[in-house]
Order: sequence, then C-alpha cells, then structure tokens
Amino acid sequence: MTTHQLSSVADRPDSTAHTGRTRPAERPRTSMTSRRHRAFYMFASPWIIGFTLLTIAPMAFALWMSFTTYDGISPHWHYVGLGNYRELTGDPQTWDALGRAGLFAVLSVPLSIIAGLALAVLVNRPVKGRGLFRTLLYLPAVVPPVGAGIAFKNLFDQNSGAVNGVWTLFGFDAIGWLADPYARYVLVMTVLWAAGNVMIISLAGLQDVPRELHEAARLDGASSWRTFRSITVPLLSPVLLFQAVTGVIASVQTVMPMLLAPTPGTSGLTTIPQSNYTYMIHVFSEYFALGRYGYASALLWVLFVLILIATGLIFKFTSGVVFYNVDPEANK
Repeated sequence: MTTHQLSSVADRPDSTAHTGRTRPAERPRTSMTSRRHRAFYMFASPWIIGFTLLTIAPMAFALWMSFTTYDGISPHWHYVGLGNYRELTGDPQTWDALGRAGLFAVLSVPLSIIAGLALAVLVNRPVKGRGLFRTLLYLPAVVPPVGAGIAFKNLFDQNSGAVNGVWTLFGFDAIGWLADPYARYVLVMTVLWAAGNVMIISLAGLQDVPRELHEAARLDGASSWRTFRSITVPLLSPVLLFQAVTGVIASVQTVMPMLLAPTPGTSGLTTIPQSNYTYMIHVFSEYFALGRYGYASALLWVLFVLILIATGLIFKFTSGVVFYNVDPEANK
C-alpha cells in the first residue's frame, strides 16, 4: 500500500467503524461517569436504606392498617376499606382536635419566628461576649422535650410552682396554669422557650445579608427600622418561609409537652386539659389507650394529606413576597 493510500485510510472518520470497537477517546469518559455513579450510590446507600426501612416501610404499613380493624395484638382483623376514613369525617372530636392543633400552630409559629429573629438581631451586634450570649440563648433548644415538659409542669404547678409563688407575692390568688383556659398559653411559652433553633437559622441568614446594602441605605438617610424592614426582611424571606413551613409541620405534631403537663382528674388520675387535646393527642389516645391501630393510622394519613395541602398553600400565598438573592447570570 502506498503512502498516499495509508494517509487516505487514516483520514477517514469512520475508519474504525467496521471493527465494532469503542473509540479510545470515549472509553475514559464512560468509565469516569460509571465510577461517579457508583460512588454516589455507595455514599448515599446508608440514607437510602434508612429512608426505605424507617420511613417508606412504616408509612406503607400504616396505610395498610388504615383500611383494617387491626388492633396491634390480635391476629384477627377485618378489611373495612374506607370505613375508618368515613368514621373520622363524621367524628366531631376529630375535627375539634384538628381545630385546636391549627390554633396552636397559628399562635406558636409566628411568635417563635418573631422571637427567633429578634434574638438573632440582638446577638448579631458587635458586642463583647456575644458568643456566650448565643450559647446561653441556644441551650434551651437542646433540652429534650421530656425535660422541658417536666420543667414547665413544675414551674406552673398551682400549689408549688415558682410562677404562682411570685404571683401570690403581689397579693393575687394562685392560678391553675395547667388547666383550662391557661394551659394552651403555657404550651406556647414552652415552644417560645426553645426558640434557639429559630434564632440560629435567622442568625445565619442575617450574616448572609450584604453589608453594602446597609451602608448604602445609611448614606441615603434611612433609619435602622426602615433598613431592617426594606432590606433585611426581604432578603431573609426565604429563611422565614423555611421556618414557617417547618414550624407548621412541627407544631401540628406536638405531643410530648402536652402529655407531660396534665392536670389532676376527679378520680385521682390525670387528664389532659381540653384546650391541649390536639390532633396528635387524639391519635395517641386511639393508638395506645383504645388500641384502634387501624383508625389511628387513618387519622395519621389524613394529617399527612392536610400537611401537604397547608404547605402548598403557604408556598402559593407567599410566592409574591419571597425574594431569592440569585445572580441573574446564573439563569443564562
């Protein structure tokens, strides 16, 4: 074969097509992609396995139970279809408990967001010892719910509580804080006492606000309140939206503080105040007091759907007031 023929064969773009082999230039790229995929699934496998076994599987099992009369003990159960769901829609106690949970969310979520933001603004100032103040303000958030419930039960006890001890020093009669109608507000104070979580998230958002904007506003003669309202809050709106969504989800599922702060009953037992008998307490009662696992599972699935709806409504009604600090070039 002549030199001209060799060069013409080498210059053909499909000279290796008849061999059926992959071009050497493509082999490293494919190998690198497969290695990245394997590494991703290897590192993500603990979470995937845990999420499947601890979340997906229990939810599927609860969904199955919601269509049965299963009580958790007896092997004899019956399939009732949508019977549990029809029963809960006609149960006034269920709707009353749901309304109390909604009221608790309306009271606790905005107050916790405002308190956390106020604390974040306070500890964000350049003062001596602010690291210590941040630690002290965050400490209540790491206290377990059991400890917080017992602490507030002892503080607000009508006979031996420290709150009534101070209250009676001014000549007032002792108040039954753990009974209706005050029990709801004590529960809200329990949530506000642990506002350190909200403070930390708000503090991270405050430190991400560009200082140049504050300096420009100061040069234009804007007051501190105007700067906070027109610059800081809009730039913190994604953080506030996150806190609102997670706060609503957490508030409607609150159980432990309500169970740990009951009032004495007439029979010597303890009862939960009516104002604190929320939806999750109703679910707890159906599960463990009455042994109606099927009905309680239906209650939980209804709550799951309602949380999804509430989250969607929050995103819908806040879409015009939430601003994301995104570089316009990033969308090109």
